[in-house]
Amino acid sequence: MKLSGRVWKYGDDVNTDVIFPGKYTYTVTDPKEQAKHALEDLDQNFAAQVQPGDIIVGGKNWGNGSSREQAVGCLKYSGVTAVIAKSFGRIYFRNAVNNGLVPIVCASAVDAIQNGETIEIDLDAHSIACAAGAFDFPPLSESLVAIIEAGGLIQMLRKKFGAEDLPMPEIKGGE
Repeated sequence: MKLSGRVWKYGDDVNTDVIFPGKYTYTVTDPKEQAKHALEDLDQNFAAQVQPGDIIVGGKNWGNGSSREQAVGCLKYSGVTAVIAKSFGRIYFRNAVNNGLVPIVCASAVDAIQNGETIEIDLDAHSIACAAGAFDFPPLSESLVAIIEAGGLIQMLRKKFGAEDLPMPEIKGGE
């Protein structure tokens, strides 16, 4: 599986509240509306200028904080296909996989990649190509790749159990 896209580069410790502000957690449930609020407190231009296929590059501890799934969803709904970081918050990494957003740990690539450049990720070869060269990353497990390729855990299970035609459940916050 290969991904190619323009880079949006950010620094260390970008937490889930910065990725998707907590003030919208229980009021914004529509995916298109969630996308409009992606990274709004960090980068005012992101939501208006992100394009399908774009890739986030972050520093250490990307997605730390609460277990808010909207912090993954808002990026995916924006068209982002992958996040490359020096490290991830544990829950964010799992939420990314479960929602079909590719999380890659590769500190050397993060240091080399420039904001705005177009890069290519080859999941099969475990490699990231950018203007500065090629960088290898530890392979994702076969099970994680299968979930990502299916578009997320729920989609994978729906296909496995022959429930592709059933509507996706709507997820709402507390009242």
